Amino acid sequence: MKMTLNLNVRVTPAEAMALAQFVKRVGWTEFIANAVDEDEAYDIRDAIYALQDALAEEGYAPR
Repeated sequence: MKMTLNLNVRVTPAEAMALAQFVKRVGWTEFIANAVDEDEAYDIRDAIYALQDALAEEGYAPR
């Protein structure tokens, strides 16, 4: 099992919605382009998915 961290971040509602929109739109192409290797790209993807879940729990889940 992977060790996990809980992160606390303060953003405005507008920032939260913009971030939710961004993480909805970003995808594998950006992950792999910004990673040092495929393993890191998968870690980036997993972190983005966790961020999407956290935003959705706070009511920021754009369709």
